Amino acid sequence: MADVERGNRPLSPHLQIYRPQLTAFTSIMTRITGNGLIVTAVLIVWWFVALASGPEAYDRANGFLTSWFGDLIMTLSVAAMWYHLLAGLRHVWWDNTTRGMDIPTAYKIGYAMLAGTVVLTLLTLIIV
Repeated sequence: MADVERGNRPLSPHLQIYRPQLTAFTSIMTRITGNGLIVTAVLIVWWFVALASGPEAYDRANGFLTSWFGDLIMTLSVAAMWYHLLAGLRHVWWDNTTRGMDIPTAYKIGYAMLAGTVVLTLLTLIIV
């Protein structure tokens, strides 16, 4: 056992041929969007506290949130909100019906979630 040549073989050959699945991507993105929405909630609370604190604090918070960077954060937050909502509805459907768990249906639902996120985000940005 001690004389086996260990230096020439790959440590994890499966990582070289691994192809991420849509189901893994949607699961990871649900977690990321959930945490991103926490950051969004903190920014909105900061804006409300600044509103109650006076004109100078409000101008600072409002200046940040209406800058190009603030607009980018809020746009991504709207997309995260829609994505997380659709992912939550998918899980409620799975939990209550136990249908849609097969791979082809899971992929269809995953693509529908992604498309729904884009459409609902654009509608929100147009309306608001």
